[in-house]
Amino acid sequence: MIDFFIICPVRGATEEDKEILDRWVNLLESAGYTVYFPPRDTNQNDPVGWGICQANLAAIKDAKAVLVYYTPTSLGTHFDLGMAFALGKPIVVLNDLPWVEGKAFCTVLRAWAVTTAERARALWQDK
Repeated sequence: MIDFFIICPVRGATEEDKEILDRWVNLLESAGYTVYFPPRDTNQNDPVGWGICQANLAAIKDAKAVLVYYTPTSLGTHFDLGMAFALGKPIVVLNDLPWVEGKAFCTVLRAWAVTTAERARALWQDK
């Protein structure tokens, strides 16, 4: 079983995003956690994207929790979040979310993180 699946942008990731995500992966793995990181662990040579979706679904199912580096423009991020939500995975958001009033994806992520915080916290305490 994987400890954490990281949901993040792949194709649209900026250099800053990549550096931040690499630091998270290195930090977690050096602490003994197993991390599934799609830019590294999912074969991105898929002309349609079906294989990417299938690989990510299998890894999300196998993960104890999901870490989210959210960027609103990443469609793959939204797709993976939908799968994690449907599977009832606890999440931890790794970056700051903009504050938006009313119905917005950032608001949903905050609510999701709050409602699953105890389950996610227990995973951090396992190590």
